[in-house]
Amino acid sequence: MSQNTDLALSDLKILDLTRAVAGPTCTRMLVEMGAEIIKIEPTPDGDLARAISNFRNNRSLYFMQQNRGKKGLCIDLKDPRGVALVAELVSQVDAVVENFRPGVMDAIGLGYEALCKLKKDIVLCSISTFGQTGPLAKTPGYDFIAQAYSGITSMVGEPDKTPALTGAAIGDCSTGVHAALGILAALRRRDRLGVGDHLDVSILDAYYGYHDANVHAYSGSGGEIKPTRQGSHFGFVAPAGVFKGTEGYVVIMAFLHHWPDLCRAMKREDLIDHPNYCDESVRLPRRDEITKIMEDWLQTFPDIKSAVDVMKNNDVPCAPVLSVADTTKDSHMRERGTVRTVSDPLHGEVDIPGMPIKWKHHPNNIPLDAPTLGQHNEQILKERLGKTAEEINELRQEGIILEKNI
Repeated sequence: MSQNTDLALSDLKILDLTRAVAGPTCTRMLVEMGAEIIKIEPTPDGDLARAISNFRNNRSLYFMQQNRGKKGLCIDLKDPRGVALVAELVSQVDAVVENFRPGVMDAIGLGYEALCKLKKDIVLCSISTFGQTGPLAKTPGYDFIAQAYSGITSMVGEPDKTPALTGAAIGDCSTGVHAALGILAALRRRDRLGVGDHLDVSILDAYYGYHDANVHAYSGSGGEIKPTRQGSHFGFVAPAGVFKGTEGYVVIMAFLHHWPDLCRAMKREDLIDHPNYCDESVRLPRRDEITKIMEDWLQTFPDIKSAVDVMKNNDVPCAPVLSVADTTKDSHMRERGTVRTVSDPLHGEVDIPGMPIKWKHHPNNIPLDAPTLGQHNEQILKERLGKTAEEINELRQEGIILEKNI
């Protein structure tokens, strides 16, 4: 199992017992930086994400996107003999990552105390919706469940309508990134002090950390300020939000020191020092007036791009509201690899998000394939655990390991 030693994390080996999005995002970040990831999937169907986004050849693009570059080992985790194989691998890795419901790892004999007996300085990272402790710990949950508890859902949507959900796995993915950071910090500490750790990373905690002003505004004002959803516009600065133009929408952030820039772009320098609009305290109560002035101006352009060009020329922070389809054709995102075309062995070419971190002295967007179910069973069991061909075949015949071309 040779690794590319040019990659930042080529010396790290991670045992991955995760599924869905949050956990796989964590190990995806690490494999993109060169770590060797051994992904354990349960028989008979593997990661539950394999059942989603199947467009061709029974291949899940949902699974593919999150698990590229990982080595796949499919084991019956309900059989003690299968769990024993996982336990054998623990001594050969630096960290174990899991996102079962709290208590499951202990139940199958792979909890932190058990892992420490196998490798005293092991790092275990447990990812869950609510965390390993607290009244909600064992409650089932997903990204949007944590989002609702965090107060984020209450901030999304129109003020007089039902709260809305975000259209992407923001909580799941960002929790995975937090977990990856925690693992690297724990491993650095291990290298200095020779001790491992058990990291407890929750989607709820990650979501709550995204409140940049809401929590302290409520607390600091003694409860006078009660942050809630503001619809298309920010509630505490103006103008800042989504504005309607010709055949589309544009996000404009022209608050504070950007207000004069917008006025110059609109050729309305008279508004810069106007007593009704000169600073935030007077603009906020007149947000509807300002919105009308801006949207009337936007309607004078033939399209959104023309208006955006004028604002950019005047240093106004703004952006067209792109659809997902638009993003795949955007020249900036294509050039940077933000949108990346990969070729999956089963599906063929498909666009996916690229690695967010760009390197100067490190390969970017390295070529990686997601494993088919149990693709590396024989390789891992032979090279890592020294199993013979006869032993591997016996495990296969007894249903302890399994392979499928999906």
